Amino acid sequence: MPNNRLNKTVAGYHLLMILSAVDFRVNAEEDKVIRDYLVHEFPFHVNLDREMAIISNLRPTEWEQHFLKMMDDFYDDATEAERNNLIAFAVKLTQADKVITSEENHYLNLLFEHWKPEEA
Repeated sequence: MPNNRLNKTVAGYHLLMILSAVDFRVNAEEDKVIRDYLVHEFPFHVNLDREMAIISNLRPTEWEQHFLKMMDDFYDDATEAERNNLIAFAVKLTQADKVITSEENHYLNLLFEHWKPEEA
């Protein structure tokens, strides 16, 4: 049986892309946060067309299940510091347009509740 688990960096990309989509509005500031994540995590050029196709083909009713799976995939490969770093990107992403919607808040809470980051 093939391993369908994604590495932490790709899983993190999926998490941020879903988080940016849950309010059905993606703006330039949110896009910049995701690009910053990619530069930070992918020091070399990576073709993410396949990943974008997977994310784009998800129906809104499938987002939460996929988000939870990506959280597990990321968690399995990441250190606590890497999880806290992704949470920081997620918070920055939700704040990028100056409005945190209830949907964005729900997904952020999933990260905090499941990963229980340590307070700095």
